[in-house]
Amino acid sequence: MSEEANNSFSGSLNGDFKEARAVPTVSAGGVSDPTSQRRKAVILALGKALPDQLLLQESLVENYFRETNCDDPVMREKLERLCKNTTVKRRYTVLSHDLLQKYPELTTQGSPSIRQRLDICNAAVTDLAHAAAMSCLRDWGRPAANITHLVYVSSSELRLPGGDLHLASRLSLRPDVARVPLYFLGCYGGVAALRVAKDLAENNPGSRVLVVTSETTAIGYRPPSRDRPYDLVGAALFGDGAAAAVVGAEMEPEEVKAAFLEMEVAVQEFLVGTAGVVDGKMGEEGVSFKLGRDLPEVIEGRVEEFCRRLIQGMEREGGDGFNDLFWAVHPGGPAILNRVEEKLGLWPEKLRCSWRALSDYGNASSNTVFYVLDYMREEMRRKKKGGEGGEEWGLVLAFGPGVTFEGILVRSLI
Repeated sequence: MSEEANNSFSGSLNGDFKEARAVPTVSAGGVSDPTSQRRKAVILALGKALPDQLLLQESLVENYFRETNCDDPVMREKLERLCKNTTVKRRYTVLSHDLLQKYPELTTQGSPSIRQRLDICNAAVTDLAHAAAMSCLRDWGRPAANITHLVYVSSSELRLPGGDLHLASRLSLRPDVARVPLYFLGCYGGVAALRVAKDLAENNPGSRVLVVTSETTAIGYRPPSRDRPYDLVGAALFGDGAAAAVVGAEMEPEEVKAAFLEMEVAVQEFLVGTAGVVDGKMGEEGVSFKLGRDLPEVIEGRVEEFCRRLIQGMEREGGDGFNDLFWAVHPGGPAILNRVEEKLGLWPEKLRCSWRALSDYGNASSNTVFYVLDYMREEMRRKKKGGEGGEEWGLVLAFGPGVTFEGILVRSLI
């Protein structure tokens, strides 16, 4: 990024913009000041859940080829090379050896298996979603009965009624909970869900929105084939799991202490003419994905202007521009993180939480940005405890099919 572009909005990023923020007030008589603006939505709690099966990257190739009964040395060499380049060290999966033995169609080339896959996926995503939601509610410290809205995200199931209703029932949410299902958004689903939750919380006074994402690669697991070399990218990179967050505006006094991020501005944008860069289709063998080699380049070509759009109104002189922010970027893969870092001129430590999540969980689709946020919250709390300062403003970003950009300008409350 050019020095001129970097300095065009640089500085502390919390001066003029912070002063312009209107905070709602309440008079002595309990009536809100009519000149005040409504409060911004806040991430109040986080949670996650992971399957029992741990995949270590160092043993993945051997296990994958053994489970799929494949002895193709060319495909093995390609997967070994991919695994070394992903920077992933471990992932989690619902596909145990016993489950693959029970459903041999998943490891048989050309075998119709959509029914078997959905049997696995529909049950797994509900179990993971429930566990993540319970983890989040414990973090929040309030009962499920206080949830007024549910935003549910998955690209790993197909049924009617959907997982949103199954999860609401499992959690014993009240019957009038307003459910918003978001299906097949892929990697940008987590940030999209936060954007929707922000709108719901800010436009429904007193509401508390539970966001849940749940994904499994079982929907597209298949044996290696020279006809589908791009399948190996998924085998080397993607993982399973679930995540959750509670979002609300107008915090109660007991919620203030644990509040994490205030969401200031949320933007979605798709890039015209790029719909085929991330291509997914449902067929008799499950979902097949094809990631274009130019995806990192496409993201690089737009990411600077997209980020500048998010922080409009925060320009100040001096400072280090994008490096004045903290960054929670969905780690779609090492090439994407490298391109974002280079294009924006970010210091290496700025994407540390994204690289850490990629290493520990792989790309777990819509879940992964929450794993990044979890690490970021941990880091912010550690710095505060040690008396260290930190950036007040940051960006949460994700990219996915479309090609779609999702971004949220956030303010740390830690």
